[in-house]
Amino acid sequence: MLPALPEGRVFEGTRKIRLGDVDPDGRLRFDGLTRYTQDVSNDDTSDARLPDTPGWVVRSTVVDELVPGYLGETLRFRTFCSALGKRWAERRLTVHGDQGARYEVATLWVCIDLEAGQPAVLTEQFLAIYASAAGGRKASARQRNPKIESLGERTGDVVAEAWQLRRADLDTLGHVNNAAYWAAVEEWMAPFAQPRRTRVEYGRGLSPAPHVGIARYQTDDRLLLWWLETGETTPSATASVEGLPLDLYRD
Repeated sequence: MLPALPEGRVFEGTRKIRLGDVDPDGRLRFDGLTRYTQDVSNDDTSDARLPDTPGWVVRSTVVDELVPGYLGETLRFRTFCSALGKRWAERRLTVHGDQGARYEVATLWVCIDLEAGQPAVLTEQFLAIYASAAGGRKASARQRNPKIESLGERTGDVVAEAWQLRRADLDTLGHVNNAAYWAAVEEWMAPFAQPRRTRVEYGRGLSPAPHVGIARYQTDDRLLLWWLETGETTPSATASVEGLPLDLYRD
């Protein structure tokens, strides 16, 4: 997770953890957290007066949950552009709660020509606002989650099961909302105590297909998920969960 530099744009926002975003223990779910981070990100670009075109699509999101937030807690978000590519940008978010919650988040956003449906070069207006915060650091769009075939002989331990898409999981364009993937991660991540890192890579993303499956591989120290549409052998999206060293972040 790249730190903020002394210079460059930093945007701040707050969100209060509400009842609809917590699990039965009152802990903020990851799908709730990632909705907050997306909202704050949109607030930043609106405040910067960026135009609606070109558009942006999230390629991947990494969340380090160091101390979870709980119902009623107010979260403070600080966000900045941490690295750049020719057609994408990494956004970092540092999150602190007034009751001790802490998260570190990195999202990779790809700039999209909405008419052509293809990645577009970052605009001069965008670079004028955000490039100084990146400080020349380069962002990679390489996918990092393991492929199923990388498990070798352990592929026999992969469990496949159906996953039901809901109408509530779709946005106004008919796309599966990013938060829906995190809701699935919540089903199996409980054995991994904090601090833990979760990475979701959206790939081409799920279509609103009636039949979607999840392939799952789980050990004592790692969880891997692959979303597969009927008839497809290449995952539409992937996720990983693993523990973090206790001393990874030092204030």
